[in-house]
Amino acid sequence: MDVPADAPSHCPVCDVAYDSVSEHGGGVMVNLLDNARYRRVCFEPTGKDSEPRMRFYHHTHEQVGAGDTEDDASSNRR
Repeated sequence: MDVPADAPSHCPVCDVAYDSVSEHGGGVMVNLLDNARYRRVCFEPTGKDSEPRMRFYHHTHEQVGAGDTEDDASSNRR
């Protein structure tokens, strides 16, 4: 896992501020059930040195205005 130096200020997937970003070149597992810190993680395929990579944008509950419905996550998308 890497932290990209060229990360944008807002998530390129949902255009919302994020808490952190990580970039991965290998296998990953995501489980946000009952996660006290993050409500949503957006995924953006990218590349580095001609190798496929995946960026993860980690959003807190407050950043996405989280409630108890799936509509909360989709309401922030453009």
